[in-house]
Amino acid sequence: MSESARSIPFGWDGHGLQGRALFLIAVAFSLFQIVVAAWHPLSSQVVRAIHVGFLLLLTFTLLQHWLPGGRRVAPLAWLLGLSAFGLAFYHWIFESDLIVRAGDPTTADIVVGSVTLLFVFEAARRMMGPALPLICATFFAYALFGQHLPGDLAHRGYPYEQLVEHLAFGTEGIYGIPTYVSATYIFLFILFGAFLEQAGMIRLFTDFALGTVGHTRGGPAKVSVVTSGMMGTINGSGVANVVTTGQFTIPLMKRFGYRPEFAGGVEATSSMGGQIMPPVMGAVAFIMAETIGVAYIEIVKAAIVPAILYFVTAFWMVHLEAGRAGLHGIPKEDCPDPWVAVRRNWYLLLPLAMLVFLLFSGYTPLFSGMVGLSLTAVLILGAAVAMRLSGKALRFAFWIALGIFCSGFFKWGISAVLAVIAALALICLYVSGGRDTLRIAVNALADGARHALPVGVACALVGVIIGVLTLTGAGTTFANAIISLGKDSLLLSLVLTMLVCLLLGMGIPTIPNYIITSSLAAPALLELGVPLIVSHMFVFYFGILADLTPPVALAAFAAAPIAGVSGMRIGVQAVRIALAGFVVPFMAVYAPELMLQGDPGALAVIYIVFKALIAIGLWGIASIGYLWQPVGWTERFWALVTAVCLVAALPITDEIGLASTAAFVVWQIVRRRRAAATAAV
Repeated sequence: MSESARSIPFGWDGHGLQGRALFLIAVAFSLFQIVVAAWHPLSSQVVRAIHVGFLLLLTFTLLQHWLPGGRRVAPLAWLLGLSAFGLAFYHWIFESDLIVRAGDPTTADIVVGSVTLLFVFEAARRMMGPALPLICATFFAYALFGQHLPGDLAHRGYPYEQLVEHLAFGTEGIYGIPTYVSATYIFLFILFGAFLEQAGMIRLFTDFALGTVGHTRGGPAKVSVVTSGMMGTINGSGVANVVTTGQFTIPLMKRFGYRPEFAGGVEATSSMGGQIMPPVMGAVAFIMAETIGVAYIEIVKAAIVPAILYFVTAFWMVHLEAGRAGLHGIPKEDCPDPWVAVRRNWYLLLPLAMLVFLLFSGYTPLFSGMVGLSLTAVLILGAAVAMRLSGKALRFAFWIALGIFCSGFFKWGISAVLAVIAALALICLYVSGGRDTLRIAVNALADGARHALPVGVACALVGVIIGVLTLTGAGTTFANAIISLGKDSLLLSLVLTMLVCLLLGMGIPTIPNYIITSSLAAPALLELGVPLIVSHMFVFYFGILADLTPPVALAAFAAAPIAGVSGMRIGVQAVRIALAGFVVPFMAVYAPELMLQGDPGALAVIYIVFKALIAIGLWGIASIGYLWQPVGWTERFWALVTAVCLVAALPITDEIGLASTAAFVVWQIVRRRRAAATAAV
C-alpha cells in the first residue's frame, strides 16, 4: 500500500498551514515519548493510550482520503484525528474510576471503547490497506459469534460489552504488550535511526560499501547487500529500507548490466534481511523479549549467526549471477575511499557502538535507546558548535568537556544529558551554521514520529487478535491441531507453520505478522520440543520472508517502481536470492546450536555453521547455474540434492552430503582445467 503519495507533506518550512501544524504535532509526539521514557511521569496505561491517540491523530490528518482513490476531505480528517486524540485522555482523566469499575463498564465506557476500536481499524486501513483490518475483524466476529460454530472451534460466547471492555480498556487488547513496546522501545529506536539518517548515516554506509566492494565482480549488487545490511542496524522497516537505499542501488545495478527484476530482488532481499540483523532487528526483538520473558541479549545471540548466513547467501547469489552474466564492478578510480568516508563522519558511528555496548552489557533496551538517542543529538549539535571554535586544541578540549558532561548519564541521570542538549541547541541558534544543524535535529524528531506510524498502528490493531485469543482460548485450539500433526511428523508441523506465516504475512508488516503467528503457532512448536527462542525465531523469519514471497510481497512491490518491472517478477527473484532464509530456520530447529541455544560447544557451533555455508554455496550453484563456468541441469540437480542432504537431520546424511560436495567440487575443477586446456589449444 503506497500511502505516502496521498499523504499531506509537512516540514520546518511550511507546506501550508496544515503542513506546519502536522510538523509541530509530529515533533510534540516525539518529545512526549522522550519525556515519558526519561522520567515516567504517567502510568503505563495512560502512556499507551496517549501514544495511540497521537498515532491516530497523525494518521488521519496525514492520510486524508476517506475511501481508496477518493478525494481528501481535510475538515473530516482533522475532526476524526482530534476526536481520536481527545478520547485517549479518557484513560487519564478517569484512570482510577476505570480501575474501580473493571468488569462493570458504564455506557460511556462502551461508547468510548467502540469508537476507539473503529478509529484504530480505520487508521490501519488507511496506513497499510485492508488485509490486516479484515483479519482482525474476522477475529472480532469470531469472539462475538463463535458459539454458533461447530466442533472444537466453538466457544461459550461473549457479549459485546465484555468484548469491548477487554479490547479497549484492558492490557490484552489494543493497549497490550505490542502497544507497550511500541510506546517505549520501538519509538526510541525509530527516532534513533531517524537522527542518524538526518545526520548523514546513509551516505556513510553507501560510501563505505562502494569503496570496499564496488570495484569487485558484481560490485553494484554487492553494494546493495552491504548498504542494506548496515541500514538494517538502525532502520526498523524493511520496506522503508527498500525505498531509501533502493533509490541509489537499483539504478546503479541496472546501469552495470543487471536485469531490472534481479536488481529489485537483490534490494528487496537485502533490505528485509536488515530486520534480522542486530541490534534493532526491525523492532521485533523487543516485542519477542517482552512476550517470552527473556533478556534482549538472548534474542540477539540467537539471531546473529542466521543473520550473517542470510547476507552471505545474498552476497554469494549476486557473485554467481555476475559471473554467469559476465558483469564487472565499478572502476576502482570511480569508487570513494571508504576510510576517508569513515574519517569524515566517524562520530556517527559512536552512538551505534555505544548502543551495542550497552545492550551487550546487560542494560535494558529502554536505557540503551535513550543513551544512543541522546548521544546522537549531542554529537550532531556538538559538531556544529565545535566547527565554530578556532584551533584544534580548543576543539579537542570542547569534545573532552562534552564527554565528561555526557558521562553524567550514568551518574546524574537523563536530566544532565538533556540539559547539555538544550544548552547546545541554544548555542546553535546563535552560531553561524548552527541553525541548519538545529533544523536537522528538529526534522529528525518529526521524521521519527512519521516513521513510527505504520509500526504503532499495526501494534495497536493486532492487539485485537491477541485479546480475542486470550478471551476465547482459540490459540490453544490451533496449537493442539499442530501438536497432533507433530506427533507423527515434526517436519509436517514446521511446514504447516511456515505456510501459516507466509499466508498471514500477505500484505501485513513483519511486526503484526510475528505477533499473530507467535500467539498461534509458536506455543505448539514449544510443546513439540522446539526450544523457546528457536520456536519464536522460526515464525519471525517466515514473517519477514512473507514480504518477499509472491503474490503479495510488500518489499518487492516497493522496489517495483524504482526497478521499472512488476513486483511479481521481483518477488520471484527475491525468493531465489533469499533461499537460505527459507532453510536456515528448519536447520535451527533440528540443530539449535545454529542459534547458540542450550550450551553448545565451540566445535558444535563451528560444525553446523560450516555445514550451513556449504549448503548455501550449493543452493546458489543450483539456483544460478554457475560456479567457475556454466553448470548444466544434471550438475545443478546434483548440487541441490547434496545441499538437501546437508540440511536433513537424518543418520549418515551429513556424511553423504560432505562426500558428495567433495566429489562435486573435484568434478568442477576437472571441468575448468579441461576448458582451460581446450582454450589454450
